[in-house]
Amino acid sequence: MTARVLVVDDVVANVKLLDARLTAEYFEVLTAMSGPEAIAICEKGQCDIVLLDVMMPGMDGFEVCRRLKGHVATAHLPVVLVTALDQPADRVRGLEAGADDFITKPIDEMELIARVRSLARLKVAVDELRNRANTTVALGMIPAFASPDADDGRRGRILIVDDRATSAERLRHALSAHHTVSVEPDAHEALFKAAEDNVDLIIVSLGLAGYDGLRLCSQIRSLERTRNLPILAVADLEDRQRMLRGLELGVNDFLTRPVDRNELLARVRTQLRQKRYADSLREKVQQSIELALFDPLTGLNNRRFLENHLATMLDNSRGRRSPLTLMILDIDHFKRVNDTYGHGAGDEVLKGFADRLRGIIRGGDLLCRLGGEEFVIVMPGVDLAAAARIAERARLTIEQDQFVIDASGQAIPVTVSIGVAERAQEDDSGALYQRADRALYRAKSEGRNRVSADAA
Repeated sequence: MTARVLVVDDVVANVKLLDARLTAEYFEVLTAMSGPEAIAICEKGQCDIVLLDVMMPGMDGFEVCRRLKGHVATAHLPVVLVTALDQPADRVRGLEAGADDFITKPIDEMELIARVRSLARLKVAVDELRNRANTTVALGMIPAFASPDADDGRRGRILIVDDRATSAERLRHALSAHHTVSVEPDAHEALFKAAEDNVDLIIVSLGLAGYDGLRLCSQIRSLERTRNLPILAVADLEDRQRMLRGLELGVNDFLTRPVDRNELLARVRTQLRQKRYADSLREKVQQSIELALFDPLTGLNNRRFLENHLATMLDNSRGRRSPLTLMILDIDHFKRVNDTYGHGAGDEVLKGFADRLRGIIRGGDLLCRLGGEEFVIVMPGVDLAAAARIAERARLTIEQDQFVIDASGQAIPVTVSIGVAERAQEDDSGALYQRADRALYRAKSEGRNRVSADAA
């Protein structure tokens, strides 16, 4: 996977070295010699990942990182600090500034490429979500969303997978002041818990005695329920090759033993922030899907959903050689309700009408609001005679009980006219709808509050 990588360093030799190594792996490389120059490039959206040297004159890497993570246009950019500082306190300082990862000088080429590829995969996934969510925000369908740094990275549900009791207890003790932590020594049981217990982060020891920790990480990534779960791996320093392999398999981050408490807390906080940001984007995208396919007043599917889904239902009906009927329901004199009692009362009638129809249809039927006072029910496996009986039952249900329209209990009578048509062999969705609409027109012209069927 390729990406546009911005290399930021005030030393020309360092820039050229990183440029050569990344270009050889088919990454597109941009360069900057100072913090302000790097920020300008990032704000223009010209890069996907930032490799940022810490020790620079004027504005150091920590400050550049803070500014990038504090700006809504660049907060989602993965930032890797490249530094000769290798103490846990230095890494904690960088993580608190918002860094996503670290590479220690002298740079190991395999580690560099593994980390950049891992972050590139994450960036692609987040960008896809951001693009979809931004589109719906621009259309006014959903409100603007917060940046990743808006979350404090606390109060997470964390699962530790470690069969060494003392090691697991140290991790649990370090995290429990800020998070809800559980420990599971058995890898098989841990996979089940990760899928079922709504976990926010899983910490996996790569030194499990009875199971390959990397295999567990791979299984977490392969399951639908846990595919987006952040994985923080813990390994001994000599397990470096396995740690790099873990990054290729989808591990988000790792720690080496002995684990520094503050670094553990900082890395967990970073992963939780990233997860919650991605989750919020998915939620926004899901909201936009629901707004596109559902009527917000009644909660029913809308016209767009009907138009997309009816053709499939017709094809299935033909393939099974089974009947399919469509009925259109139109509330009689609905304009009079709005004019007499107000649009609020009209909305209450529409919601009550939808609720009553839900009580009539079967699980496999499709109920939609077309708009205004018109509704459609599509009933696979139901012939015209049976559909006419269902329509008559719907008509009686609407007629017999008045609709409550305000808190005082005021109720008004409502009736409905219904047109029904059964699929003919040559019908497409448009033809079937037109025949049901023709039957509805007949029901209205004959006095309303009645059912009319079109037998083709």
